[in-house]
Amino acid sequence: MLNFHHLRYFREVAREGHLGRAAGRLNVSPSALSIQIRQLEERLGHALFDRVGRSLALTEAGQIALAHAERIFGAGDELLATLDRQSTARPPLRVGALSTLSRNFQLQFLRPILREGRCDVVLRSGNTTGLLAELRGLTLDVVLTTELPPAAASAAAGAPGDPAPFAAQRIAEQPVGLHGTPDLFGPATLETLLAKVPLIVPTETTISAGLEALLATLNVTPRIAARVDDMAMVRLLAREGVGLAVAPAVVMADEIASGMLVTAPHNLGIVEPFYAVTLQRSFPHPMLAALLAEAAKAQV
Repeated sequence: MLNFHHLRYFREVAREGHLGRAAGRLNVSPSALSIQIRQLEERLGHALFDRVGRSLALTEAGQIALAHAERIFGAGDELLATLDRQSTARPPLRVGALSTLSRNFQLQFLRPILREGRCDVVLRSGNTTGLLAELRGLTLDVVLTTELPPAAASAAAGAPGDPAPFAAQRIAEQPVGLHGTPDLFGPATLETLLAKVPLIVPTETTISAGLEALLATLNVTPRIAARVDDMAMVRLLAREGVGLAVAPAVVMADEIASGMLVTAPHNLGIVEPFYAVTLQRSFPHPMLAALLAEAAKAQV
């Protein structure tokens, strides 16, 4: 087994770059500290330091060991911060987001916590099934999605008799429109635009299903330039003039504000909802409740 007491001593020496100063910080003698470092090197089978003058420089193995030590002790600090409700330390907020979700929307949601800088944020993207599995496994604190978790998924994810299924809070909604470069527009009806101009369609369920229903109602067969599972790519394709992007305006907010892209003056009758999915926990992230409250307040 690895001796973590030795590893902690090693980290102090690596940070100081000097055995005597590290010994002073640790309140041990330099000779005792030297023995601890030597024992760690013997256990790892590699020298961790090179002596450069009166200082100590990390070898390649030492650099690798230090990186691991920082993660190990960082995880320990995070554990204490998570379980000690009186602690002023904050564990990182782990946020999962559907891969098709607008990056601009994610930034809007996280802006209050990023502005305060009171804790780090870890962002992950993926599909709904994978993200909900991570949420159930407590490796995520919240999942941002446009899809409500099905009741079957909630029940299947929990143990028998578990009273804590997924909870979804609707934190925003955005009307879906047609956005493209100015040269793609003219005094055309909605039917004409949909029939004549290529479309860039996200694979996100609400948008794709809503568009299919609209096309069936109008009896229009469009030309699909691209079906994309990443809203950032939808935005880039729209900027390139590939076609009209079927998306909420928040996806292309900067381009619309600058005039690079314009929005068709037609109501598609499609609204994309945004949900924050959480799980009942005894130790929720201390910043999450305030963040959800802020999002709900912004929707009013």
